[in-house]
Amino acid sequence: MTATIEDIRAILKELAQSQQELSQAQKEREDELLNLHLLQAVAGEVYQFHPLVRQFFQAKLALREDGDELKRSFCRGMIEEAKTIPENLTKEQIEAVALSIPHIAESATELKQWLEEEDLIPSFQGLGSFYYGQGLYEQTEPWCKQCLEVTRRRLGEKHPDVATSLNNLALLYLSQGRYKEAEPLYLQALEFFKQLLGENHLHVASSLNNLAGLYKSQGRYEEAEPLLLQALELRKRLLGENHPYVATSLNNLANLYSSQGRYEEAEPLYLQALELRKRLLGENHPYVADSLNGLGFLYYSQGKYEEAEPLYLQALELRKRLLGENHPYVANSLNNLAKLYYFQGKYEEAEPLYLQALAIAEQALGENHPTTVKIRENLESLP
Repeated sequence: MTATIEDIRAILKELAQSQQELSQAQKEREDELLNLHLLQAVAGEVYQFHPLVRQFFQAKLALREDGDELKRSFCRGMIEEAKTIPENLTKEQIEAVALSIPHIAESATELKQWLEEEDLIPSFQGLGSFYYGQGLYEQTEPWCKQCLEVTRRRLGEKHPDVATSLNNLALLYLSQGRYKEAEPLYLQALEFFKQLLGENHLHVASSLNNLAGLYKSQGRYEEAEPLLLQALELRKRLLGENHPYVATSLNNLANLYSSQGRYEEAEPLYLQALELRKRLLGENHPYVADSLNGLGFLYYSQGKYEEAEPLYLQALELRKRLLGENHPYVANSLNNLAKLYYFQGKYEEAEPLYLQALAIAEQALGENHPTTVKIRENLESLP
C-alpha cells in the first residue's frame, strides 16, 4: 500500500491521538512501530507502510461503526480511478495512474466483497490494461484470470461481464502467441454476447474483430475476412463513419488484404484509417503509429522502399516515445525497419536493428513467441 505525505501526516496524527486512548501495552507497541521507522520512502513524497502498520489500522477500522461504509467508499473511488485507465497506455498515462495501482488491486482482491456486482469488471480490467499496455503479459494474466473467476462466481456463467472477461483473457493469449488457448475463449465470448445482447451490438462487433485477428495471425485469411467485414458494417451502422472503432476495423481489414497480397484493396483502407485516427485521436497516439506501420509494410511488400522507410521511421519514433524503448511494438517496428534495409542490401544498418528487436522480444515475449522466432530467423538470414 502507498500513500502521499498528506496521508502519512494524517496517520501520524491519528497515532498520536490513539496513544492517549489505548492501554500502556498498546502505547508501547505504537512507539515501537514509529521508532523502528516502519514508514519507508519509496519515491519522492510517496511512502510505503510496513505490514504491521497496515494491520494496526485495519484493526482500528474494524472497530469503527462506519468501517464498512468507508471500505465501500474506498472501493467506489478506486473503481472510478480504474475506469480512467485506457486500453492502450502511453508512458505519461502509466506514470499518472501508477500510484493508484496498489490501491485498485486491494479493492479488487482484499475488499472485493464490498464491490457491487456492476463494479466487478472495472477494477480487474483497469489492472489488466495497466500491465498489458506496457507489454507485461505475464503480469496481466493473473488479473484476467481473477476477473473471469470472480465474475463467474458472482454473476453466473452467462452474463455480459463474463463474456468480456473471456474476451480479455483470449486477447492476452493471442498476444502471447497461445492461439489454441485463445480460440475457444473468443468463440464462447462471441456466443454469449450474441445470446445476451443480440446480434446488433458493439460487443458483438468487437468479438468478431478479435476472432478475425486470431485467424489472421494463424494465416486463416478466408475465415478472418467475413468476420472483419461484419464487424466493420456493424460499427459503421451503430457508430457512424467517423469513429475510432471504425478506423480500427478499416485498419484491420487493410492488414488482412496486405497479408494476402491484395495491395490495391488495402491501400485506400490504410489511408482512410490513418486520416481518421489522426483527426479523431491526434497525431501522437499509438493507433496512429499502428497505421503508419501498416502502410509502411504495404509499400515494403510492393518494393516501394523509399515510400516505406519514412513511415517505418515515424512509427518507430512514435512507439518509442509513447510506449517506451522496451515495448513489444517497438521490437516489431525495429524488425520491420531492419527487413527493409536487408532487402535493400544495407546489411550493416539492418543487423543492429535486428539485435535490438530480438533483445526486446526475448525479454518481453519470451524466446519461443512467434514474433521472437521470426526476428531470430531474420537475424540469422543476414549474410
